[in-house]
Amino acid sequence: MLAGRTIGHYQVVERVGGGGMGVIYKALDTRLGRTVALKFLTPRLDADASAAERFRQEARAAGALEHPNICTIFDIGETEDGRLFLAMPLYDGETLEQRIKRGPLAIGDATDITVQMLRGLAKAHARGIIHRDIKPANVFVTTDGVVKLLDFGIAKLADVSLTGPASRPLGTVAYMSPEQAHGTPVDHRTDLWSAGAVLYEMLTGRRPYPRGVPGATAEAGASVPASLVGQRPDVTPALEQVVTKALARYPADRFSSADAFAQALRGTTAPHQR
Repeated sequence: MLAGRTIGHYQVVERVGGGGMGVIYKALDTRLGRTVALKFLTPRLDADASAAERFRQEARAAGALEHPNICTIFDIGETEDGRLFLAMPLYDGETLEQRIKRGPLAIGDATDITVQMLRGLAKAHARGIIHRDIKPANVFVTTDGVVKLLDFGIAKLADVSLTGPASRPLGTVAYMSPEQAHGTPVDHRTDLWSAGAVLYEMLTGRRPYPRGVPGATAEAGASVPASLVGQRPDVTPALEQVVTKALARYPADRFSSADAFAQALRGTTAPHQR
């Protein structure tokens, strides 16, 4: 239990969330007098050297980026008993996962959130960083409507390879591109597939492919998800075409970049929806 402890110049207050690789606590930075979020490696992964290295990679990857749509990393540290942690802003708002649970989003909101996601990804991709775990839980929307991409814990720098066991590709199965699910090499277009899957879920309230077992993504990727227009009539054919292109089975059939995806998406939205 970390609540109540003082770790370096941080006074840990309470646990506020967690999942995947990290557990997040609210804390006070006594040096600067500000409230921060401390993300600790989950206890079950403390002894996993590869998980610890991926955690450090999160700090290096995200710390190398400065963009309004990417979560800032203030600091990386370690407790006296060897637990690694990251210090980052404690934003007001909610994850996209929490928001989707209340139902599908308005088309204008869904496209705006996706465009902001893509802006952050464009910055990361320009620096040779692939997120590889874009999903609603890793997209935070502040009370001011600003999107922050979270958790670069399994991000891959162009010159650094971090892989899990061959039978367990890194990432979250439901949002993996077909090539990532297969465990084959990926490039920035894997993030574009995942962003398309998140957009589909924002519009419909459900994932494009109802799968939940490792490897199923690759098989599902060969089929076509249920029509967007068929699920909500206010989705235009142009918007459906953009989502379909983002979810293309083969990377070469997707958008060439996050910027191209964002530009196409903006073109489907009426001025009053932007």
